[in-house]
Amino acid sequence: MTRRSSPAARIGKAVAVTALLAFTLFPIYFMLSTAFNARAASGTDALLPTHWTFEHFTTALTDGHFTTYMTNSAIVTVVTVLVSCGLALLGAVAMARFQFSLRTTVLVMILVVQMLPAEALVIPLFLQMKDLRMLNSLGGLVLVYVAFSLPFAIWNLRGFVAAVPRELEEAAYLDGCGWWQMFRRVLLPLVWPGLVATSAFTFVMAWEEFTFARTFLNNEERMTVGIGLQHFFGQNVNDWGGLMAASTMVTIPVVIVFVLAQRRLGSGLVSGAVK
Repeated sequence: MTRRSSPAARIGKAVAVTALLAFTLFPIYFMLSTAFNARAASGTDALLPTHWTFEHFTTALTDGHFTTYMTNSAIVTVVTVLVSCGLALLGAVAMARFQFSLRTTVLVMILVVQMLPAEALVIPLFLQMKDLRMLNSLGGLVLVYVAFSLPFAIWNLRGFVAAVPRELEEAAYLDGCGWWQMFRRVLLPLVWPGLVATSAFTFVMAWEEFTFARTFLNNEERMTVGIGLQHFFGQNVNDWGGLMAASTMVTIPVVIVFVLAQRRLGSGLVSGAVK
C-alpha cells in the first residue's frame, strides 16, 4: 500500500517548487519587462512596466547594427553545427566500430581536451590564426569553434553509435547493402536522436560564445552577437532597454532550437525503436 504524504509535506514541496521556479524564471521576466519598458533608463524601474514600447527593439536593430551581428552569428553557427556534427558522426563511427592502433589513446586525448578551459586555448589559437592570416574572418572563427566543439561531439555520439546492435548492420550487409547504404538506411536513423542533441549543444556553444569572438574579431562588419551586446554599455550611460531587447532577440533562437530538438529527439527515439 502506498503511503500518502501529509498535507504539511505537500505544502512544503509546493512552496519549494514555487520558490525554485521564481528564482529560475525571474531573470527572464526581468529581461522581458525591461525590454518592453519605455522608462528603462536606469535599470531600477518597477518590475511591472507602466508604459509598454517596442522602441528598444527598433533601436537595437537600426542604430546598434544588431542585424549585422545576428547575421554573422547565424552564418558562423550554422556552418559550425554542420561541419562539427558531420565530422563527429564519422569519428564516432570509427571509434565505436573499427579497431585500430592507439584507439584507446585517442579516446583519452579526447577526454583530456574537454577538460581544458577555453581561456587556456585563446593565446595558442590566436597565434595559429595569425599565422594562417585568418584573424577578423568568420571562416577563422568557424574553424576555432569546430576544433573546440569536435571532442565533445565525438564523445557524445560515440555512445549512441556503440548502442546500435552490430546484428542490424550485419543484416543490412546480408541484404546486399554497401557500407554507405547501411550507414544511411540503418545507422543514421538510429543515432539521429544523439545527432540532434549534439547539434543543439553545438548550436548554443557557437551562438553565445564570447571569448574567442572578442579575441579574433575586431572588424565591426564581422562581429557576432556576443560582442554586439557590449555596445549597449557606454562610458557614462548604459542603454538597459536596448541591452535587454537585444538579449531577448538573442535568446529566441536558442529557445526555438531546443523546442525543435526536443520534438525531434522524441520522434527519433520512437523511430529508432520501431526500426
